[in-house]
Formats: sequence, C-alpha cells, structure tokens
Amino acid sequence: MIAKDRLIFPLDVPDAQEARKHVTLLGEHVGVFKIGLELFVSEGPPIVDTIADLTDAGIFLDLKFHDIPATVQRAIRSGSCLRRANFITVHCDPGLLEAVASEVPDHTKVLAVTVLTSLDARQLAALGIQPELAEEVVKLVVHRARIAKEAGCAGVVCSGHEVQAVKEECGEDLLVVTPGIRPEWGDVSKDDQRRIVTPYQAVRNGADYIVVGRPIRAATDPAEAAFMVVNEIQRGLEDRHQVT
Repeated sequence: MIAKDRLIFPLDVPDAQEARKHVTLLGEHVGVFKIGLELFVSEGPPIVDTIADLTDAGIFLDLKFHDIPATVQRAIRSGSCLRRANFITVHCDPGLLEAVASEVPDHTKVLAVTVLTSLDARQLAALGIQPELAEEVVKLVVHRARIAKEAGCAGVVCSGHEVQAVKEECGEDLLVVTPGIRPEWGDVSKDDQRRIVTPYQAVRNGADYIVVGRPIRAATDPAEAAFMVVNEIQRGLEDRHQVT
C-alpha cells in the first residue's frame, strides 16, 4: 500500500453534485472517499454507487451504526449499497460489533468507533464515563479496541494520541483509522476537534489510515493540499520503519 492509499477524504458536502466535484478533483491524490451522514441522508443509498462508479478509490461508509444488534443486522442485510463499501463504522458495543461483523460481505471491513475525536476528558466525565477512564482517554480507547478485536472487527477509529497504545495492546493486525488530523500549515476556523495530531504524527505513531477533510477542502488548492498530506504520510512511514 503506497502513501496515497492511506489518505481518506470525507465527502462532507450537501449533495451529489458537490461530491462529484471533489471526487473528480482529488481522485488522483486520495486512497479512500468517505461518505458520512450528511451526504447519505441527502442522497440516500444510491450515492454509494454514484461515488464508486466515479473512482477506483476505496469507499468508506461512515454511518456509525448504533442500535440494538437485531435492528442493525436487518439494516445491513437490506442495504445493498454496503456491497460497494470497503469500510463501515459501528459504535463500540460488544453484541452490536459481533452482529455486524457476522453480516457484512467479506471485502467490507468493520471499524469500531472508540471515542469521538471531538470529545475531551471533561465531556467524557459529563457523559458518565468513570473518572479514571475520562481523565486518561487512552485507557478507555484501548479497552474498547480490545472489545472490537475480540468481536471480530477489522479495526478501530481513534485519535492519533491513542494509536501507539492500541497497536501495542492489540497488535499490528488491528487496523487503526485516525480522524482529527490537522496539518501545521492548515487553517480550520471554528474547529470542533479536540484530540488532534498532524498527518506525520498520526502515521509515525502507527495509524494505518488518516482522515483529512477540512484542511484539504478549505485550502486554496485542495489537490496541492492533498499532495502535501501524502508527503507527510510518506515521511511518517519512513520514520516509523526506521524505529521498528
């Protein structure tokens, strides 16, 4: 897998027309396009085929399923669009993860969402998370990563601050996808991300894929910004391998 293949670009846009523009512009610089709630709710399941037909890049359906296992199982069985998805996300619940992992096609990797990168220790405590876990988010993330691995998930989603601990605890074979990426050169106004790292730091720490949206989308030249991110990914890989 080359450096470009590790870059996931989220199509956080309101409609298919805007999505097509980004896929056309960034198709040569991005390894995976991510379809989230905004675009999926706007356009419905056909948007997955629309994007898949435009690019050779992977498709990441980021719907963060979170319901009782039987309901999610039925949703997956009825969702033919999932056949085009290389990745799907599910919130970290043992029974739910097992149910989903048993239903998806072989080529679709289930990723467990550990702790959203928009949450910090104070917000986790307000949600009722045990104080010792809220104060040390890495412990909570590692705990949930273990659950995901035992349930048969291919990987997890976590911030760059927890990647190294997850890899050490769960092994290199558990994929780690890292959002909350902010290059030093990026300018993101009204940022709601809390636990952030640069592309280089995330990959250097062990991330297999990184999700970079606003720093690319808001750039004067999005294609050039994506190219710069890929360069950081390459440097992170080189430095990671020097250590290992």
